[in-house]
Amino acid sequence: MLFGVTADYHINIFFSKDDGCYVADLPDFEHCSAFGDTPEQALAELQVAKEAWLAAARAAGDPTPEPRYKPSIYQLAG
Repeated sequence: MLFGVTADYHINIFFSKDDGCYVADLPDFEHCSAFGDTPEQALAELQVAKEAWLAAARAAGDPTPEPRYKPSIYQLAG
């Protein structure tokens, strides 16, 4: 599984055997994901989906979510 960050938002990129392609998703954005034949293509499609998600939220008067998602492998015990 690959991980990335864009504007402080965590991105998951993984290969889905069921779908036969790569999936990229933004956990902080409900129902925002994209597919591609390569991880790079899935990420590029996710950027398009993110912009559409944000435009729809703005049009509806909904707030932009704060970056909150952090995978457990990055959280420090304390």
